[in-house]
Amino acid sequence: MNDTAKIPHIKSVETRHLEERERLFRGLQHLDRRSFLKVSTGAAAAAVAAGVSNHFHSFLPVNVAYAADGAGAPGFTFAYISDSHLYVKQTNERFVRQLLRAVDDVNKLDPQPDFVFFGGDLAQLGRKEELDLGAQILKSLKAPLHMMVGEHDWFFDMGHRWNELFGAQTYSFDHKGVHFVVLMSVQEKDFWSARGMSPAERMHTVAGLDNAVQSAFEVGATQREWLRKDLEKVPKSTPLIVFSHSPLYKLYRPWNFWTDDAEDVQALLQRFDRVTVLHGHTHQVLTNRIGNIQFHGMLSTAWPWPYAPQGMPALTVQMNRPNPFDSNDGLGDGTIAVHPDGLVDMLYGLWNRDPMQVKASYLSSGGKSDIPVAPTLASY
Repeated sequence: MNDTAKIPHIKSVETRHLEERERLFRGLQHLDRRSFLKVSTGAAAAAVAAGVSNHFHSFLPVNVAYAADGAGAPGFTFAYISDSHLYVKQTNERFVRQLLRAVDDVNKLDPQPDFVFFGGDLAQLGRKEELDLGAQILKSLKAPLHMMVGEHDWFFDMGHRWNELFGAQTYSFDHKGVHFVVLMSVQEKDFWSARGMSPAERMHTVAGLDNAVQSAFEVGATQREWLRKDLEKVPKSTPLIVFSHSPLYKLYRPWNFWTDDAEDVQALLQRFDRVTVLHGHTHQVLTNRIGNIQFHGMLSTAWPWPYAPQGMPALTVQMNRPNPFDSNDGLGDGTIAVHPDGLVDMLYGLWNRDPMQVKASYLSSGGKSDIPVAPTLASY
């Protein structure tokens, strides 16, 4: 007998990875709530094998403690997932696993949130395959879903597939005494037609952020007029929560962490007693206040982003730079409590780090009281 026949077949690490990867995407093709647990459990097991903590949470539950009937009215909770940046499966599956984990986290909440909000950049390059994959994963959520578009979802086909999947990109709704507004804040002036750019070239330009070719993000005159009319029917005492993908203030133009007509939008919000703006896009802890408006940046499920070298809001207590050798560091979860007086306490649950709390009293005092404890993890 040939001795080599006795040697067991050993698969390489690369082969095992590719086989597991193929099983993951086969499972996603016909994903429903019944089969979701099997797929997400497999993705979590693969993440643990790769050294990713199973305690990582990538959703953001938001506690709203105010309703129209006054301070004694019961609050409610909604979950927040943002910035998953899905590629086609041939390019990257890590972000798919992280979005699966986020959905699993939300589905495990007990009691379930009233709804789930997705904060934009579901896709990375706006391709139909990326958006369809994201929609397939998100349909496994138990709670109702509200969507917001990001620039990575839009500029390949100018929102055609997004609108087919999710409907209008600008809308409002009322829920238990709170008026919610969802804005498409990543409009751009046409930089592509005169240059003869293809859809792919336009999308890659916008996705790059830090270039001198594209224009600044804006809400735009048409949408501002829509917002003015929408808010006409809302009493000034009604708590207002606004979702925008880009921050509704001017943070750092070279990276397009910026909304060009932010002041015009802020002016439409000034008459309200309590306004909170929640935004994605920046992938980091951000805290700001302008007049009656409180701003909070959310964490990403895909990757963290470094802070800009200038223009940081004075009230932001920065999280340390994430470990470049740990692809999941700098991601996390948190809670937002909106009080009866409209002020906001926010808890950032940074993965593998001490949590960071930003209290309403810190904002209202201009940073003089209840200063958040800065993270103690050494920077890199």
